[in-house]
Amino acid sequence: MADVFKQLGDCTRLRIFWILCHCEECVLNIAALLNMSSPAVSHHLRPLKNSGLITSRREGKEVYYRAADTEQTRLLHDMMEKVMQITCFR
Repeated sequence: MADVFKQLGDCTRLRIFWILCHCEECVLNIAALLNMSSPAVSHHLRPLKNSGLITSRREGKEVYYRAADTEQTRLLHDMMEKVMQITCFR
């Protein structure tokens, strides 16, 4: 559990996870959304994937990422939404 929160403790990984909870994206698109380089995005995707928070699939040369379809990721996403509602709408 500590490892999962450690991964999401990094604001870039948190933003990537949030994006991938809502859509499937390749590294280039994530990089464009976050105004980052592709290697920097790949650097953040690796630990998210190793912790089981995201999954990937290959289509030709492109790899697409999305949040894993697990109870854990749904709970984390719900928690993020609640925290954002509390902090953004006060």
